[in-house]
Amino acid sequence: MTKDVEVAEHHGGKDYHDPPPAPLIDGEELTKWSFYRALIAEFIATLLFLYVTVLTVIGYKVQTDPKLDADQCGGVGILGIAWAFGGMIFVLVYCTAGISGGHINPAVTFGLFLARKVSLIRALGYMVAQCLGAICGVGLVKAFQSSYYNRYGGGANELADGYNKGTGLGAEIIGTFVLVYTVFSATDPKRSARDSHVPVLAPLPIGFAVFMVHLATIPITGTGINPARSFGAAVIYNNEKAWDDQWIFWVGPFIGAAVAAFYHQFVLRAGAIKALGSFRSNA
Repeated sequence: MTKDVEVAEHHGGKDYHDPPPAPLIDGEELTKWSFYRALIAEFIATLLFLYVTVLTVIGYKVQTDPKLDADQCGGVGILGIAWAFGGMIFVLVYCTAGISGGHINPAVTFGLFLARKVSLIRALGYMVAQCLGAICGVGLVKAFQSSYYNRYGGGANELADGYNKGTGLGAEIIGTFVLVYTVFSATDPKRSARDSHVPVLAPLPIGFAVFMVHLATIPITGTGINPARSFGAAVIYNNEKAWDDQWIFWVGPFIGAAVAAFYHQFVLRAGAIKALGSFRSNA
């Protein structure tokens, strides 16, 4: 009890400490090995993510292809595909969180950038590494499954028949909001300070968020909520339909990430009120 009081007094009446906002442009990062190590971690994590998940999608389609007299109830099903995406995010965030933060998604990086958790240079570097990793991951799938890759859609995100582009965009916005909001909540320093087990378990709710969103949106868009995932599959598959719908899988996730960042930082954490109070006290 005494320790809790001391910690609260040390941080001005709070039992947690908000890290200072990241600078908009931090050129000094380019001189540090930790920055390039983080880029490598994001590249490898996104490569592994796309390799396992796209391979799961194609494997499921092979196992249920009626032309091959396959069992329509065989394979992992949509539930298994959702588990593959959510499970890989859980594993990879756990592995890379201490190195790069475990973003593995340009939308997550964009949301954290808007919240001043990462600098512009780091955000852009992460996004490039994630997209390159996604391309290489899907490239490996095509190399190992060349006979099935193009036949079964290459794991590319496309708007399903019967849905208009507005519906697809809305699904991507809401799905990404759920994911990025979960990321902010799971990594909130206020929660981490009060629940010592939270930092260890943070990858779990993030993985579950990905799992749940996939269950809801696979029938609509195949579930993007990750521009690198959609871009990597589109580059390797190189199909006109995949490219026509590509904008949905960038605009939707970025809007969803921006809304989640605003909601968490300025509504739940009362960032706007704190800024206004600071302005008034200075005046």
